[in-house]
Amino acid sequence: MIKTQTLKGFRDFLPIEAKKRQYVISALKQVFESYGFEPLETPALEYEEILLGKYGQEGDKLMYRFEDNGKRKVALRYDQSVPLARVIAQYQSELAMPFKRYQIQNVWRAENTQKGRYREFIQCDIDTVGASSPLADAEIIEIAISAFTKLGFKNFKVLINDRENLQFKTQGIALSQDKNILAVRSIDKLKKIGKESVIKELESNGFTKGEAEEILQITEKAKLTPRLAEVFSILKKLRISDSQYEFSSTLARALDYYTGIIFEIEAEKYTAGSLGGGGRYDNLIGLFADKSMPAVGFAFGFDRLMEAMEELNLFPANLQTTQVLVTIFSPELLEKSIKICEILNNRKINQELYIDPDAKMEKQLKYADKKQIPFAVIIGPDEAKNNEVTVKNLKTREQKTMKLDKLVASVFG
Repeated sequence: MIKTQTLKGFRDFLPIEAKKRQYVISALKQVFESYGFEPLETPALEYEEILLGKYGQEGDKLMYRFEDNGKRKVALRYDQSVPLARVIAQYQSELAMPFKRYQIQNVWRAENTQKGRYREFIQCDIDTVGASSPLADAEIIEIAISAFTKLGFKNFKVLINDRENLQFKTQGIALSQDKNILAVRSIDKLKKIGKESVIKELESNGFTKGEAEEILQITEKAKLTPRLAEVFSILKKLRISDSQYEFSSTLARALDYYTGIIFEIEAEKYTAGSLGGGGRYDNLIGLFADKSMPAVGFAFGFDRLMEAMEELNLFPANLQTTQVLVTIFSPELLEKSIKICEILNNRKINQELYIDPDAKMEKQLKYADKKQIPFAVIIGPDEAKNNEVTVKNLKTREQKTMKLDKLVASVFG
C-alpha cells in the first residue's frame, strides 16, 4: 500500500484552511487594485540562467534547479522580482509605464523547514517599475500599511532604512563590493542572532574583530539619508500615522539586488519574524533589458501572515460562503427543491442542493452543520401543497414556515 504523505515542506490545504487563504488573498487584491495595481502571472519554471546569480550564494543554494526532458537547465520560481524583471525586458513596448503590478503565486525554496518557513509557499508582491520618485517608495509603504489595516492588524510597524547607510566604503571602511555584501548579510541577522554572533560571523568571513565592531558601530549610528527624509515627509503628507513606521538603522535585508530604500513589517505580538519586506532595486531589470529601469516593491510573507492572523484571532468567525443548504425531502419532491435553488441563485444567494435524493433529513442537516452552512431549507409534502417552505437556522436550531415568495425577504432581508 502507498504511504499517504506530503513531501517535507509541502502542504495540503483542506477547505477550512483554503477559505482562510482565499479570504486574505481577496482582501489584498482589493487593496492593490484600489491603488491602480494590475495582476501579473508568470510561469513556475524559468530558464536557470534567468534566476541564477540574482539572489546571492544562499539563494542559489536554495533554488530548485534541474534538467528537463529536453535537456534544458531550468529552475522553479524562487521569488517574483526576477521574473518581473524578465517580463519588463521582454514586453516593455506593450506595457504602460510606470508599470504597477501585483502578483500572487507560489514560489519554491529548498529551506530547512521551521515555523513560518516552507519549501512551497505563496508570495504576494506589489511593484512599481519605471518611477524613481520617492513618491513611488512612499506609495508602496502606504499600500502595505493599508493592507495590514484591512486584515485587522493594529499593533504593527514598518521598519525603514536605506542601503546607502550600508555602503561602508562611504563610511570610511575600505571594503570591496563583495566584502560589503558579506557584511550586509551578517548585519541582516543581527536581530535574530545578536551582536556577538554577528561579530563572530564577520570574523569567519575574513574581517578583523576591529573591522567587525566598527561596521556595527557605524550601522547603529546611521541617520536618515536625504532620500529617507523625503519619503518620511511624503508619508506625513499621505496622513500615515508616525506610529506605523520608523527608521531602523540596523535593518539590512540580505538580497543583493537592493539599491536604495528597504523596509520590513513587524507585528507586536507575532514573534516568528517579519511579515513582509521590500525595497528599491534600480539595477535588476537592467540585467535583462537594454537599459536600466528604476523599480520598488514589497513582498508579503503570506504564510507568516496566515500564522499571525491565527495567533491574533483576526479571521472572521465564519468564512462559509454557502448560505443555504436546500434539502431534498424525497425523490418525488426533487423538482420543488430545484426550484428553490433557482430562486436563491437568481437573487445572488449562494446555495447548495444536497445531491442524494434518498438521504434521510437528519443526514442532510448534519452535513450542513459540519460545513457550517447557516440555513437549511426544507420543502416537504405539506409545504409543497401550500406553496410554502420551512427554514431552519442551524445555529439557533429555530425554524419557521413561510410562503415561498417571502423566503428571500424573510431570511436574507
